[in-house]
Amino acid sequence: MKDILKLLKEGNKPSLLAAIVNTVIALLKAIAFFFTGNVAMFAEMMHSFGDAANQFFVFIGSALSKKAPTPKFPNGFGRVVNLVCLGAVIVVGIMSYEAVKGGLHHILNPVESSGFLINLSVLGISIILEFSVLYKAGKEVLHEAGIQKGGLAPITSSFVHLNRAKPPTKLVFMEDFVATIGGLLAFIAVLLAHFFDLLIAEGIASVLIGLMMFYVVGKVFLENARGAIGETDEEMLHHIALLVAEDPDVKDLQKVEVIKEGEFLHVEIVAEVDASLTVAYVDDIRDRLMDLVLNQKSVQDVVISFDEDDGIKTWRKANPPRTDQQVTAKLPE
Repeated sequence: MKDILKLLKEGNKPSLLAAIVNTVIALLKAIAFFFTGNVAMFAEMMHSFGDAANQFFVFIGSALSKKAPTPKFPNGFGRVVNLVCLGAVIVVGIMSYEAVKGGLHHILNPVESSGFLINLSVLGISIILEFSVLYKAGKEVLHEAGIQKGGLAPITSSFVHLNRAKPPTKLVFMEDFVATIGGLLAFIAVLLAHFFDLLIAEGIASVLIGLMMFYVVGKVFLENARGAIGETDEEMLHHIALLVAEDPDVKDLQKVEVIKEGEFLHVEIVAEVDASLTVAYVDDIRDRLMDLVLNQKSVQDVVISFDEDDGIKTWRKANPPRTDQQVTAKLPE
């Protein structure tokens, strides 16, 4: 039990906060829908329930992914977070379908809803809460990207650095961005239906919200499918190869692999050294390089091996290895 609690403490905090806030928001929207029958509110309710369930499972997955490797699972549990995210998007996909379906039905059979002030009040509170979670998720995106900015930067700059964020943080940011925009669409739809008698506006808002949710489903699914399989982190491969190549005892690099599993990186390096060096000296080189690479962000383990220098340069600083195919061409095993 203590081990489980310890793991949960290391879970992704933005996803836990988002799960709690979205649960509160979903309950408020459910109450509002019960009294008003507003179809845009129904779409928002489904969206919030989907987000809450999604983000809660992502929090659990991010915590379990930090479990230490065991003899049975020597590579660790880093990919658990990708698998959980893949499962979580199924929930969002179902909610997306229901939102689009409900919206189309309302467009074809528009019905006036009641509770104008209730709808606006609940949507207004929801937008504020969703935006606050979005802002905190944006700050976490910048933090994970190694950038410290205040003001509106967590909203405006996060999109540029989103690919450098951890999978759970990225998922929370994308979902709450869509949720905030969806809340604004629903708010506008309620105003149009009430003041201009455009009853189909609520249905259109519901369809748009559902389609935005489908976009999140597609993007998150593809990214986490790659993570579950294990993909090369191109940026870190270049960075680590450059660091190792600058070591005075490393003559060349035969192989550099940086595989991303969930939030962690697995590194494998084959370096060439002078054939006249003693085993003890080469062992000191390995220790030095191990410390260097393990101190890089998100690196969980490193395998370093050596071969004698063949006098043929296969790695160039000006043209470093970048992808799996390029590594095969530039860094032969």
